[in-house]
Amino acid sequence: MVDSKVETISRLAQWKIENFGSCSYKKSDPFKVGIWNWHLSIEKNRYLYIRLFPEPSRFSKEQPPLARFVLRVSNTGLNRKPYISPIHERLLRNCEDFVWPVDSTFHGRFIIDVEFLDLKICPVNGGEASSIWPSDGLLQSVAAESTLRCLSRMLEEAIHSDVTINTADGTLRAHKAILSASSPVFQSMFRHNLKEKESSLIYIEDMSLESCTTLLSYLYGTIKQEDFWKHRLALLGAANKYDIADLKDACEESLLEDINSANVLERLQEAWLYQLDRLKKGCLTYLFDFGKIYDVRDEVNNFFRQADRELMLEMFQEVLTVWKPI
Repeated sequence: MVDSKVETISRLAQWKIENFGSCSYKKSDPFKVGIWNWHLSIEKNRYLYIRLFPEPSRFSKEQPPLARFVLRVSNTGLNRKPYISPIHERLLRNCEDFVWPVDSTFHGRFIIDVEFLDLKICPVNGGEASSIWPSDGLLQSVAAESTLRCLSRMLEEAIHSDVTINTADGTLRAHKAILSASSPVFQSMFRHNLKEKESSLIYIEDMSLESCTTLLSYLYGTIKQEDFWKHRLALLGAANKYDIADLKDACEESLLEDINSANVLERLQEAWLYQLDRLKKGCLTYLFDFGKIYDVRDEVNNFFRQADRELMLEMFQEVLTVWKPI
């Protein structure tokens, strides 16, 4: 029959009923929205009962849809007055999982619209349902990946670069806008009438070309974990110098992860120099609470000759805190 066909476009399915009078039940042909085939059915009793369900199949049984949708029923013609359902969210496995009773008299010619707001795959063994359609989060992720690819090209190919960076052993090209957005220190250089603004030249001679390249890759969002790990002490110095707070936090977190007897005194000195309270506490805890001070006793004398007096005082106070006389 002609009026058993359902037309679809995007997430909308529309069933035009040409004649619903003497018969009391009608089911549509299957129609596809998302990855499932669907049916609509109508049944007239005291109410008009509308059902929506997936076509029975092995696929719909193993991966039943969790559907979020709204239904509209309206008469044909110019004076169309829709009868609109609430927004439903149902796990649909068969024709009994969703029934909408319409308390209105529809007969002859009328239209049923189903607008799918979301469709999720619901695993039969439990677990979280996942949408088959891109979400805002996915779109943002795609956009972010595209932006990072563009930034990577800008850095690697020096596309419209407008500033030169002189490092200890080479030069790099970069962009004032990226540097300014990442660091208030760089922003101040280019905003005020400083020599960097006039010459478009920055001297970062306390960093090697390789370390500075890693710094730029962080600012442009293209840094690799192995490069960060290799140059994190240099990055920490740069983050402190140029007031890049998130990079400074990332370096501190990383340095906390692999404290050992070979590096703890160096880490303690770095923590003191750059005012990294969590790293300093971690080093002191490692040395005194865990008794590792005895493992570095040969290095401690040299450390004390170079350490700041306030740091030495704090270490002494830590000794008094953990020392328990026998």
